[in-house]
Amino acid sequence: MIMAVWPFKTTAVEGHADSSRVHPTANEMRPKAALFLARSMTVRPISPLLIAVAMAAGLAGCGNSRNDEDARAQVSQPRIPAPQQLVSNSVPEATLHKPDTRPVIAAFGDSLSAGFGLESGQSYPDDLQSLLDAAGYRYHVMNFGVSGDTTTDGVERLPSVLAVHPAIVILEFGGNDGLRGQPVQSAQKNLAAMIEALKKSEIRILLAGMTLPRNYGPEYIQSFEQMYVNLSKEYKLARIPFLLEGVGGHPDLTQPDGIHPTAEGTRIVANTVFTYVKPLLPSTEHTR
Repeated sequence: MIMAVWPFKTTAVEGHADSSRVHPTANEMRPKAALFLARSMTVRPISPLLIAVAMAAGLAGCGNSRNDEDARAQVSQPRIPAPQQLVSNSVPEATLHKPDTRPVIAAFGDSLSAGFGLESGQSYPDDLQSLLDAAGYRYHVMNFGVSGDTTTDGVERLPSVLAVHPAIVILEFGGNDGLRGQPVQSAQKNLAAMIEALKKSEIRILLAGMTLPRNYGPEYIQSFEQMYVNLSKEYKLARIPFLLEGVGGHPDLTQPDGIHPTAEGTRIVANTVFTYVKPLLPSTEHTR
């Protein structure tokens, strides 16, 4: 995540119902068994073996009466499939795991790409996906933003981006380098390394420019901003002059840290990115 307050003032860094029963239960049978024993005893002696058998049957009836009731209760309850069974029975598995074959636009950057401080689905890459869909562009936006990342981290994470073979990469790094006061030459070198690797893989690049709070001093700020201009000229890249145009410096569009956009501010960022990414989208990928 970017660790300081946005321009102009700087503070903290970062069945079946059983209604009519036909067969008697064990409980109902016990009184009859006892009456039978009493009558039998007045007629002839009962062998000890017969008495033992009768007592055992009575005890078994006591122990099983609860089980009988539980079994009847289970029969009377309709069987409801588990949620996953409902899904698998109604939706073909191939549909659930259908791969997204659209070309990928990778939003590769730090907290500004990750959507720091926002609910899931509110990052600028999410809003960019909605704009592309509404305009009929068949692209899949993937969010490779990680809060707190510097250009050095970007170089280390680049292989994970290359692995998805994106058609376009929106390269958004440098803000955390600048806010930490790191040498501009170092950030520029790291950005150049990423750009060269992406171009080697024939990936189109949109470079997102940034600036810094005014208290970083005019000389450092000018050098930092010029870094993006120099890279775009050297490598002939499309460039967004300032990613947070119309958002930075507006308290109503930024979070309390003064840097990261609110959900409303993020929609403005997405529109800015959409304006600059459209020229990179081949007309063959437009469905309207």
